[in-house]
Amino acid sequence: MQKNINIQNKKARFQYEILDKYTAGIVLTGTEIKSIRDSKASIAESFCEFNERGELFVINMTIEEYKYGTHYNHRPKAERKLLLNKRELNKLNKEVQNTGLTIVPLRLFINEKGYAKMEIALAKGKKLYDKRETIKDRDNKRNLDRIKKIYK
Repeated sequence: MQKNINIQNKKARFQYEILDKYTAGIVLTGTEIKSIRDSKASIAESFCEFNERGELFVINMTIEEYKYGTHYNHRPKAERKLLLNKRELNKLNKEVQNTGLTIVPLRLFINEKGYAKMEIALAKGKKLYDKRETIKDRDNKRNLDRIKKIYK
C-alpha cells in the first residue's frame, strides 16, 4: 500500500494570482517515480516553459537521486516534459506569448492509478501591495477565528 503523495508549492499562491488550473502528466524514468513515491521531490523554485516545438517542460524541479539506484540514476534538476492535450497546449502557449502570463506548478501528486501528475496554473505575478493585502487578509481572518472561538 502506498501513502498519499502530495507535494505543494506554497510560494506560488502568495507570489502569483491564479487564473486557470490544469492537471498534466509527467514523463519520468524509473528512479524518478521511486523518489517521488518516497516524497523526495520539491517544486518550490520551479516554473514551466515551452520549447521551440511547442512542448511544455517543467524546469528547476528537484527530484533527489534514488538511494538504491545504481549508475542508472537520474539527474536531480533535469527538465521534465509535461503531457497535456494539444488544444490545452495551444491555449496555454497563446496566453503566455500574447499576455505575458506565466505557468507555475502548484502541486505534484500521485493519482489513484499510480501515475505522477502535476497541477499547473496559468498565473499573473502579484505586485508588492497585493502581497501585503494577502498578508493583511490572512491576519484578519486568523483574529476573527480567535474571537469566534472565545465566544462559542
